[in-house]
Amino acid sequence: MNDLKRRYQEEIVPSLVEKFKYDSIMEVPKVEKIVINMGVGDAVQNSKALDSAVEELALISGQQPMVTKAKKSIAGFRLREGMPIGAKVTLRGERMYEFLQKLVDVSLPRVRDFRGISNKAFDGRGNYTLGVKEQLIFPEINYDQVSKVRGMDIVIVTTSNTDEEARELLTQLGMPFHK
Repeated sequence: MNDLKRRYQEEIVPSLVEKFKYDSIMEVPKVEKIVINMGVGDAVQNSKALDSAVEELALISGQQPMVTKAKKSIAGFRLREGMPIGAKVTLRGERMYEFLQKLVDVSLPRVRDFRGISNKAFDGRGNYTLGVKEQLIFPEINYDQVSKVRGMDIVIVTTSNTDEEARELLTQLGMPFHK
């Protein structure tokens, strides 16, 4: 069992019950899933760009990503409906906790000039979105094999109803929020 998951069950749940005065432990918010999305805009001209993005996402997440396709045609971007333009992965369960722990302990501290992540990226329903500017912060990515620096969005979906509950949950899970 993952350390983070154990800590969630043994320490974080009781402290959240105490702070928000829940009647049942089933009300305590938990991390439901993590979605990692990587848009590859240059896949329109260069189809190999998408393959390398898919490989990198598979290394980072530990499971095979799904290729996302364009919903609409946009002439200005030379984009047609149905063209592959990105990749995404949805993590749940053990893999999700492993990824979250790796993100907090290893990857985020590797970001240049890191002062903490924004408090303002909650969506109002208790989900948090984090934009990563480069995939090189993940230890699995070999710097020499990277063709192009790509960013990605990491969405942490929680079961909490308010941003305040979600912020408290993520803070206790070790997310380094900006003071």
